[in-house]
Amino acid sequence: MDSTAKRSEISSLPSKQSKAGVFVKGGIDKEATSTLAHDQTHRRLKSRHIQLIGIGGTIGTALFVQIGSGLTKGGPGSLFLAFSIWCTFIFAINNCLSEVVTWIPISSPFVRFADRFVDPALGFCAGINFFVFQAALVPFEIVAFNVVLHFWTEKIPTAAVICIVIISYAALNIFAVRYYGESEFWLAIGKVILIVGLIAFTFITMVGGNPLRDAYGFRSWNPAKVSGAPFAEYIKTGSLGRFLGFLACLIQASFTIAGPDYVAMAAGEAEKPRKVMPDAFRSVFYRLTAFFVLGSLCIGLVVPYNDPDLLSAISNAHPGAGSPPYVIAMRHLHIPILPHLVNALVLTAVFSAGNSYVFCSSRTLFGLALEGKMPRFLTRCTSNGVPVYCVATTLAIALLAFLQVSNNAAVVLQWFVNLVTTSQLLNYAIISYTYLQFHKAQGIPRESLPHQSFLQPFSAYYALIGTFTMAFVGGYTVFLPGRWDVPTFLFSYFMIGALSLLFIFWKVYRKTKVSLRDRNIYI
Repeated sequence: MDSTAKRSEISSLPSKQSKAGVFVKGGIDKEATSTLAHDQTHRRLKSRHIQLIGIGGTIGTALFVQIGSGLTKGGPGSLFLAFSIWCTFIFAINNCLSEVVTWIPISSPFVRFADRFVDPALGFCAGINFFVFQAALVPFEIVAFNVVLHFWTEKIPTAAVICIVIISYAALNIFAVRYYGESEFWLAIGKVILIVGLIAFTFITMVGGNPLRDAYGFRSWNPAKVSGAPFAEYIKTGSLGRFLGFLACLIQASFTIAGPDYVAMAAGEAEKPRKVMPDAFRSVFYRLTAFFVLGSLCIGLVVPYNDPDLLSAISNAHPGAGSPPYVIAMRHLHIPILPHLVNALVLTAVFSAGNSYVFCSSRTLFGLALEGKMPRFLTRCTSNGVPVYCVATTLAIALLAFLQVSNNAAVVLQWFVNLVTTSQLLNYAIISYTYLQFHKAQGIPRESLPHQSFLQPFSAYYALIGTFTMAFVGGYTVFLPGRWDVPTFLFSYFMIGALSLLFIFWKVYRKTKVSLRDRNIYI
């Protein structure tokens, strides 16, 4: 579908709508109409692509590898409880996004919603924050790809692997979006097979279906078998130590669990968005349950939280450290071949996640450029509708992966984790707050919306309070006696300070005004 047809599709939606999506008292928002007239992306992503893009961004290194770090700090009980609780916050965010994105299916939706429904200064902050978050995850996945690859060999030069991965991402994201959607579809299918297979592996082996005939069951949860289980102590001893262990797992969950934001980012290039997007958002509930709740339970079953091999893999990034705890469990059970297969599938999962981040970060940058918040040349698209300069900028940031050449991989991974966790939480807080303003300012009965999420506005308030609070909790360890660390403090709280300064800068520079001064807004 070309850009003219795309404008026609949006203009043919129900009354009081335009491609810009915003009518205000007195007529059409001319600025929005002018901006969106430059949106040359094409609606070529089918329903199956949208579904699998959400999975592609959800399942990656954090679920298969980094989750082991949370297990070593809090134990299996804390890990399972923390992941179950945090899924409720993500589901609340999903409720917020599903309603407004289905109503206004545009490129970089929630970034531009903050601009329209709150304040252009907040839209600017939201866009920069989400771009930094997504772009920083690209080198994170590239570094992780290299670490997982070392399970088999260290003979391939690190720099060569980084170059090959970056070139592959460029090929999949520049030539045509349909290749991206199709490649992500098949890569995501591999992830689904992997996670379902690992859950099945857990329940088969725990009842004795393994070469050792060891029916280990919930042994790793049993304090008589594993000291400190199921709620391990972290930093301190006693009840305080167990609480800090749970808090460490909750912080790990806030980094690991995602989903609805990736579905939303594809709205501007989805075929028949009013029909496709609600189904895609509904499926998030099943992904959260299957991938994260069951996944965290299984991780805590297959390997004890204090297993020496797991502790070594997490802290030292030795060869094979990139493999998930499942691989360690398979080795303990003397299962041949399967560890290599699992590691291979994890490798594809890591690659796929990085591919999704390139797509999402480039589209965020494209949306910022459409809104005049980034240089206009970034709005230029190829004849196939790909924002080529945005993709190139994202891949330039991916060159940070070369930090691994002169540093320990585990250290580099932690740098990126610290940087993006706070950024992700702030992004979710902005989404929640923006929805609350949309809920108040839309000026039309909710019954007329094509999709209505439930428990609103409670879901939005719940998500806002939880995510905003966790953004400040993430680096709490530096404030404990004797644990002050300048790099940890900076990486944990840099984005909070940066966003505050960006908001003030844009507010003063553009003299923006709060959008809610006029509540008679129609979409």
